[in-house]
Amino acid sequence: MSIDVHQHLWTGAFVDALRRRTSPPRLDGWTLLLDGEPPYQVDPTAHDERDTTGLELALVSLSSPLGIESLPPDEAWPLIDAYHDGSLALPEPFGAWAATCHSEPDPERLAKDLDRGLAGLQMPATAAFDDRLLEVLTDRDLPLFVHPGPCATPPGAPSWWPAVVPYVQQMHQAWHHFHAAVRPRHPRLRVCFALLAGLAPLHSERLMTRGGGGRGEVDPSCYVETSSYGPRAIDAIVRELGVDVVVNGSDAPYATAPDPGLGQAAAHAIRVTNPRRLLGRKETRS
Repeated sequence: MSIDVHQHLWTGAFVDALRRRTSPPRLDGWTLLLDGEPPYQVDPTAHDERDTTGLELALVSLSSPLGIESLPPDEAWPLIDAYHDGSLALPEPFGAWAATCHSEPDPERLAKDLDRGLAGLQMPATAAFDDRLLEVLTDRDLPLFVHPGPCATPPGAPSWWPAVVPYVQQMHQAWHHFHAAVRPRHPRLRVCFALLAGLAPLHSERLMTRGGGGRGEVDPSCYVETSSYGPRAIDAIVRELGVDVVVNGSDAPYATAPDPGLGQAAAHAIRVTNPRRLLGRKETRS
């Protein structure tokens, strides 16, 4: 039984909350309206119940590119609360990452949300690493999941542009900022970066030539997940970081979990052992 740390599923409560809004982000029927992006037709069947065969746990998260976490508190919290309520009501094997408002961080409210049984906190890569929120996670021995945030799409850009250009750039910047400025302040925090951190770990040679350091020093509490990549990228990351910090993620319903292509032992590490360590779960014997 494997773990998928990265899925999205819009429950009825969350959809209704988006439809009640009169300004972006909002849903008009199934048309998603965001600032700086053309209208997007959401496939409602993508957020129906999906096949979870073989999964011990599937963690859903708020869709950070919607920009909800950066809204003013009076706008953000109704959407976040609806997301939490709907996600926590999903049947097994679903679990959920917490979300929180980053325009005015509220550590006490985050603590109460996490204590409802959420797996940890997801934050947009575009948000600040607020020390007060990270201390709430550390106090509870829960992880942080860094996910791409909102972006503006240039006029005439192809549909794949956000996922391939700004999302990757956001993750690249968040990875380097975390290691340079955040990790020294939070040495015990477990953190996972979506989409292999935009392949930022592969730039270690360039980092060193520009005055950085640390190549060959792997942070055992800093993980990357595999969504949207395949065997070639995963193999390159494993060569740089080792297999022990790579975890399985699909980004369902937008993609499927990749086959690492590195053999049975590596697949078990990426799909089972490493995600359990990230989440603070004990290894079980089958």
